[in-house]
Amino acid sequence: MKDFFDYLVKNLVDEPDAVEILIKEGENGTLIEVKVAPDDVAKVIGRKGRIINSLRTLAMTVGARFGKRVRLELSE
Repeated sequence: MKDFFDYLVKNLVDEPDAVEILIKEGENGTLIEVKVAPDDVAKVIGRKGRIINSLRTLAMTVGARFGKRVRLELSE
């Protein structure tokens, strides 16, 4: 799952070397934390939040295949 989101986010941003994907397992499910360079935050969010919402939908879909609840959060 980490490789999948790493691939997606790195292809969206200008500085792919600054992308970090952290996966934290918890009681309520899995948290995918995406860290990008400050200049790339707007590219990952997209207009009206469309790109980040699409990434969150993909995270929930992938998690459902594994029987897990998955959340995706963006940080700089």
